[in-house]
Amino acid sequence: MATDLRTTDKTGQNVQVRVQGGPDAVYGLGLFGAWYYFMSQATTTEERVKGFFKGFIWPALLVYRLFQFLEKD
Repeated sequence: MATDLRTTDKTGQNVQVRVQGGPDAVYGLGLFGAWYYFMSQATTTEERVKGFFKGFIWPALLVYRLFQFLEKD
């Protein structure tokens, strides 16, 4: 999702500014949600460290497990 803003600079030339951030916000919310889930399930420091890194790769894990599930049918 991109929003184009058109403005002019001091010389009178048109300047195009693009503002993006929709998908980043969704990924950020998912990242914090995954961290909350994995950290709340952890009981040891080692599990907390693993949960921290799992929070970064949760979309890949989701797709991988989805493909495993679909392959069984």
